[in-house]
Amino acid sequence: MRNSRVKNQFPIRLSIMCVASHPDTRMLFLNAHIPLYLYPFLNTTSKSRPFEYLRLTSLGVIGALVKVDDTEVISFLLSTEIIPLCLRTMEMGSELSKTVATFIVQKILLDDVGLDYICTTAERFFAVGRVLGNMVAALAEQPSSRLLKHIIRCYLRLSDNPRACDALRSCLPDMLRDATFSSCLREDPTTRRWLQQLLHNVAGNRLPGLQAGGGFDHMLVN
Repeated sequence: MRNSRVKNQFPIRLSIMCVASHPDTRMLFLNAHIPLYLYPFLNTTSKSRPFEYLRLTSLGVIGALVKVDDTEVISFLLSTEIIPLCLRTMEMGSELSKTVATFIVQKILLDDVGLDYICTTAERFFAVGRVLGNMVAALAEQPSSRLLKHIIRCYLRLSDNPRACDALRSCLPDMLRDATFSSCLREDPTTRRWLQQLLHNVAGNRLPGLQAGGGFDHMLVN
């Protein structure tokens, strides 16, 4: 009976995702604040299968929204609690939920508005950095090339911000600097290239303005 109910929900899920991503209905979807009705499912801590299914379904709708690369969508989501909710899922969800939540954070970061938002304060940057770092450590024990790909892309995008790049010099996990994930990335030249670019960015010269105290450490002191 339970499997039957789950199967019957798939058409509903797909319909909502289509409405969320279609250009004719996307802004109407946001103006009605429909995503906010999904947030309670992302705010749960239960790891039971029914709650995990609800969590994954809700993430799928948000993922459909960010996949269209629309700055208005990103701005709307940033006005809500989407970042903390995704970070929570990245910490305690299943591998698939973690992957979708990390993809959402990645798409937010790839938008200039999203990158500026995350890097505006030290608290936001280090909140994201702490979760990404914990995920890297966990992947060293249980590798997932799909999840690692999104994590590396998040780090690479963060390195586009001068202050964030400066901070990554001290907080980028050593496991991304050594050969820990060599076998995991052997069949993924795109992610290997992203990682090489990330390491190149982080190894760059420290900016004069940051040497004068304009980085995240200075912001935390104040």
